[in-house]
Amino acid sequence: MVRDESQGRWVITQLHATVSQYADDLLSTPRAHLRLELRQDADGLTLLHEGSSLVECALTRQGMFAAGYMAQALGVQIPPLGESVSARVSTGVLYRVIAIPRLDFDKDESFVLLDRLLDEAERQRGAPSDAV
Repeated sequence: MVRDESQGRWVITQLHATVSQYADDLLSTPRAHLRLELRQDADGLTLLHEGSSLVECALTRQGMFAAGYMAQALGVQIPPLGESVSARVSTGVLYRVIAIPRLDFDKDESFVLLDRLLDEAERQRGAPSDAV
């Protein structure tokens, strides 16, 4: 964990992802609907809430694993370079999304946790409708 003096916050930093303290703060008040934005640029993928960064995934092997699985947990596709997609989820889903980049994908055990996080996120988002 390092202190980001520009934002006055603590952030959890790993080689592949950075989870902001704002992400954890956002979870402190349960909400049914949070509007999030998943944006891809030349530096990697960023998850935002109201313009503030929650998670930044680097263009590394593990960073892109995390980004792909985060998108899956949100129920969206990774946007093309230079674009973004919106997601509307509960804090319960966001909790699971934020847990994903904290996993160490070099350890097999992380994939057991990942499966559970993805399953729980999908169930919390609700089953997709079969209606056309």
